[in-house]
Amino acid sequence: MMHSVQYSLDVIEEEARQLVKKGLVMRQQPIYTLCQYIPGREWVCIECELERNDFLLRDPISDLLGREEWDDD
Repeated sequence: MMHSVQYSLDVIEEEARQLVKKGLVMRQQPIYTLCQYIPGREWVCIECELERNDFLLRDPISDLLGREEWDDD
């Protein structure tokens, strides 16, 4: 049986941060928007990890990003 990549919350946050940075998603969009950019098989793992960390798919992506370091301050 093949296992796909293990997604930690850090990996998910980084993925979301990159998508926001590229302008593909916006911070106020719900977390489930990210599923458009992640293969279905892997999305199942991500959903489980988010649930384990008390995130809801309808929460805004900004909740997932938490505190961010800004380069242009």
